[in-house]
Amino acid sequence: MNLPTPSVLKRQPLATLLPAVLLSLLPAMALADPLPSWNAGHSKSTIVDFVETTSDPDSEDFVPQERRIAVLDNDGTLWSEQPAYTQLLYALDRASETDPEALDTPLKKAAEGDIDTLLEAGEEGIQALLSLSHQDLSLADFQQDVRDWLANATHPATGRFYTDMVYQPMLELLGYLRDHGFSTYIVSGGGLEFMRVFASDVYGVPPQNIIGSTGEMELVDLEDDPQLYKRGGNIWLDDGPGKVISINRHLGQRPILAVGNSDGDVPMLIWTTEGEGPRLGVLVHHTDGEREVAYDSDSHIGRLADGLEQAEARDWQVIDMARDWQRLYPEKP
Repeated sequence: MNLPTPSVLKRQPLATLLPAVLLSLLPAMALADPLPSWNAGHSKSTIVDFVETTSDPDSEDFVPQERRIAVLDNDGTLWSEQPAYTQLLYALDRASETDPEALDTPLKKAAEGDIDTLLEAGEEGIQALLSLSHQDLSLADFQQDVRDWLANATHPATGRFYTDMVYQPMLELLGYLRDHGFSTYIVSGGGLEFMRVFASDVYGVPPQNIIGSTGEMELVDLEDDPQLYKRGGNIWLDDGPGKVISINRHLGQRPILAVGNSDGDVPMLIWTTEGEGPRLGVLVHHTDGEREVAYDSDSHIGRLADGLEQAEARDWQVIDMARDWQRLYPEKP
């Protein structure tokens, strides 16, 4: 690359020099790897080809920017979900601060850190735990408490802050998509208000682009000091078919790219890929037992069985974490 020499810099006005400098950099910029933490292979090339062709006006597969929408699951897709969902670990921490005499046996065991017993209790047990820390407090107080917890709590296996347990290859993918005119949305079974605390800073995804599970809210003291309060009652679970309904309510159209990692994401991927025009479904398969945890069909968390069968039948791209990703997490601060 031949950049202007110092003597030339002195002779030329800055306004005329900048275009020349930028043009000289274009070849190197064009050759830059958009996904540097991904190993070369079919997964990477499939994703790059899809992004490039759908964003190129001269391509037969070009998709107008208003329809260039990507939806991505959060737990297990954008950050680690083992040994339990981060939001569940937050609830366990808060349950441990509750008077044990006020808890029934399953919740008492959960408060003592017995995650397996809690998971065996299924959705009912998890909802009971979440109610201890997720209701009858203002939304502002809840989100501040989550923010404080994330600033101090660390993962039991790695010692990292949970917001450092994000996958570097997926951070690169999010940036790559946005650079090519994609609107990126997180569609997760996790709590909507929980994710909104960190998603903008960690993923670059703004609060209005978060779709998640929600509980009942109440507007209190409207005249003097209006506050939203989280209440108990019915919960909208944004998982399985619920993801498709939530996407339609929020977006009013099908995405053209969907990324998930579990059977709970299968309806979202089917809904996305069965539409007209170019579309891509992607599954993250946790195969890396050395850098993380290898799991699929036998896991209480992020179970993946039907998804692998559907991927083969529907030609979705399956990312083999051990094979396709050079690096798992960002460099530790």
